[in-house]
Amino acid sequence: MDKTNLEFDAVTEYCRAIFCQKLKDYGASWRVLRPSSLTDQLYIKVQRIRGILDKGVHRIAEGIKPEFAGLVNYSLIALIQIEQGWEDHLSPPDETVTAWYDAQLAAARELMQNKNHDYGEAWRDMRISSLADIILMKLMRIKQIEDNRGRTFVSEGVEANYLDIVNYAAFALIMILDEEKA
Repeated sequence: MDKTNLEFDAVTEYCRAIFCQKLKDYGASWRVLRPSSLTDQLYIKVQRIRGILDKGVHRIAEGIKPEFAGLVNYSLIALIQIEQGWEDHLSPPDETVTAWYDAQLAAARELMQNKNHDYGEAWRDMRISSLADIILMKLMRIKQIEDNRGRTFVSEGVEANYLDIVNYAAFALIMILDEEKA
């Protein structure tokens, strides 16, 4: 599991670097987005990934790697928005925003470690397409919970699903990097 921790840290550092660069370019403009809007943004990203995987080609220069990074970042943003609430005008200091990001990422990493312990890193035998499908399933669950105004009977809730998306997307990034090295 030490290898997975190192790989997870490497791919999430890649995602964090993109997040910080965009924070410099745009500020925390995403603070205006409600969680449901973030769910829809994630839905668009995973549908693009599935389209590229199914067609084998894409017309936009970026492939699936930046889209999986986007899934990590937008899921962490959704978790921030759930915790902090959304704002129409507030743009907190970058240090505050990155601290929020790091706290959510730490929660995702801890969950990854716990699940990898229990599941024995079964994700390593999965296909990237299956990871994308599972992410889509998680998003469909989130959308249903949002449509139910947060009411659930036995579900873990939206936060657990967003954390799972972070981890599945990170696993896909690890697999993509492994393919690039091969």
